[in-house]
Amino acid sequence: MSESSTPVPAARFATPLIAWQRTHGRHTLPWQQTTDPYRVWLSEIMLQQTQVATVLGYYARFLQRFPDVRALAAAEQDDVLALWSGLGYYSRARNMHACAKAVVALFGGEFPRSSELLQTLPGIGRSTAAAIAAFCFGERVAILDGNVKRVLTRFLAYNADLAVAANERALWVTATEMLPADGVGIESYTQGIMDLGATLCTTRSPQCLLCPVQPDCQGRREGSPERYPVKTRKLKRSQRDNAWLWLVWDDQLWLVQRPDTGIWAGLWSFPEYDSLDALNAAAAAWPGGGAALASFKHVLTHLDWTLHPVVWTLPARCPPDTVAAVTAHLPPGRWVTLDQALAMGVPSALRKLVLRSPGRAGA
Repeated sequence: MSESSTPVPAARFATPLIAWQRTHGRHTLPWQQTTDPYRVWLSEIMLQQTQVATVLGYYARFLQRFPDVRALAAAEQDDVLALWSGLGYYSRARNMHACAKAVVALFGGEFPRSSELLQTLPGIGRSTAAAIAAFCFGERVAILDGNVKRVLTRFLAYNADLAVAANERALWVTATEMLPADGVGIESYTQGIMDLGATLCTTRSPQCLLCPVQPDCQGRREGSPERYPVKTRKLKRSQRDNAWLWLVWDDQLWLVQRPDTGIWAGLWSFPEYDSLDALNAAAAAWPGGGAALASFKHVLTHLDWTLHPVVWTLPARCPPDTVAAVTAHLPPGRWVTLDQALAMGVPSALRKLVLRSPGRAGA
């Protein structure tokens, strides 16, 4: 908190917030209609760095395919990644799959009921564990996701740099101190503070006049709530440039599975070259011919990735041994039809490319 700020009793924050949530908060999202930890957990993971509107369709499809944690644990990773395709941040899907296996193996298919034990599972951090424990089991525990950090730092005019771990730990302590004595589950304080950050106390242009806690909000009193939270460490962005080989034969395309670590880990994609010159040199003796498509930039969290796709079409009557000689120089993969490719776990960049290139062989 700023040196000039005066502490506000926790009740003056929690009481109007709970009343606002009951009247104006969000009540119709599918994961709000349940205390099933599997469904709450699934929504919490999907909502990390992803908008609600995007998550809704994925959430419904995921539950249709994997209705409970045992079904997810028994699935193949390729099937999990296929359903996740296009949602981004694919480590979430891999961790979710590992978490489901751990819940079945270690806890008999039942999620542990405490935030402390939930944090021992793959991919479940402190805030996600707290949300599951609060919503599903009524544990009195604070959450501190992006929305909550924004609300609390503005309300308290908390100007310590959250890029410093000690300052974030201190905010955790404050968040816990501000919890009401009860009412932390669904339709209550925890849901209210999340809803407030998602709907009114937004990153830009917060709607302070509609905010239930604005009379005591110290960030608003200062006249610049948008300056909170303070986080000075900027994510370093890097540049990358590669050529993509879209290899086609007999209305099929060649996909390779990416390594288990790194960008798009475990997804199926096109073979990748350091440059167009490297791709053209590799293809110099191949039958058929190539055509360069328009280059495009794919923006990731930490990387601006320029990709130069080249469609190389092998003759339809090319002997299988000749085709095998070509693919022998590529990373291990498989021939698939377009429909099969789109049903696999492929990056959104590949999906968009093949769908916007009508008339291409194999597409």
